[in-house]
Amino acid sequence: MIKLTRIDDRLVHGQVAFTWTPALGIDCLLVANDKLAGDEFQKMALGLAKPAGVTLLIRTVREAAAFLNDTKSQGYKILVLIDSVKDAHALSQEVPAIRSVNVGGIRAKEGATLLSKAVALTGDDVLLARELLGQGIELEVRQVPTDKKQMLEKLLPS
Repeated sequence: MIKLTRIDDRLVHGQVAFTWTPALGIDCLLVANDKLAGDEFQKMALGLAKPAGVTLLIRTVREAAAFLNDTKSQGYKILVLIDSVKDAHALSQEVPAIRSVNVGGIRAKEGATLLSKAVALTGDDVLLARELLGQGIELEVRQVPTDKKQMLEKLLPS
């Protein structure tokens, strides 16, 4: 069962390990990322950051969708981690169970506009976010579970 789908360009780190995982009772972290799925060194590094007793799976976006749609995944309490709006969009198109996406952190980069203290989106990100919103998918901004939800829709440029 998907407990949370989170966009965070740092993927597995302290906020995920020490706040989100215990707050949601997570027993499986699923990183959906095409590049990392083929990088054994990065997979090992992320494995060092995962909380003890939690399964870490690192899959391509397509493989992650297949896992999430498989009934065998229903026994897990899953935190899905993706590092971009593009991958969130792709994954949500394949996984009907994704109805809400937490936007936890997307660092500023060239061409991006800072929308909150931890979220900066490019024009392409904004277009994809608006498409997700149009499909009825909630996009909320929070870094940690105790933060008040901010709806991304209200932060997007007009």
